[in-house]
Amino acid sequence: MSEPIINKVAESGLITIDLEKWYPRDAVAVFDMKDHLFMGMILKEKDFREALKNLDWEAYRDKNVAVTCTADAVIPVWAYMLVAAYLQPVAKEIVMGDEKELHKSLFLKNLSGIQLSEFADKRIVVKGCGETPIADYVYMEITKLLRPVVKSIMYGEPCSTVPVFKKRP
Repeated sequence: MSEPIINKVAESGLITIDLEKWYPRDAVAVFDMKDHLFMGMILKEKDFREALKNLDWEAYRDKNVAVTCTADAVIPVWAYMLVAAYLQPVAKEIVMGDEKELHKSLFLKNLSGIQLSEFADKRIVVKGCGETPIADYVYMEITKLLRPVVKSIMYGEPCSTVPVFKKRP
């Protein structure tokens, strides 16, 4: 009689982490300072304040907002502060930068919410392939977060992993 087939991967105790779980999926908006500058280049305080006062801020309600200036203009610090003062009551999150920087900030914020105690002394495989492209910085961040608490970190799939870290006794 032949021996039963044993699924060694299932019995290994490996925990797979799929980073797509923390991928930011909320609505995003961009607030471009350029749209509120005189001739798209010069910030006139009185006009800028009036433009912000008359803006429909509800368009940013519950959205993650990137505040940027796509014009080559000198923007005083207080102008960004003023925009933040208007956005803060309505926006979900505000980040100074473009959409890419907003996405990075949101992803890192999501990762920081991981309950590391769930992974204490566990063998972890960080999933390497998926439907959603995951940036390199996310893999670095998850390694930084997990390394102090886990037994080991691997990259790939449970059936084919690349060792990244192993705690020494």
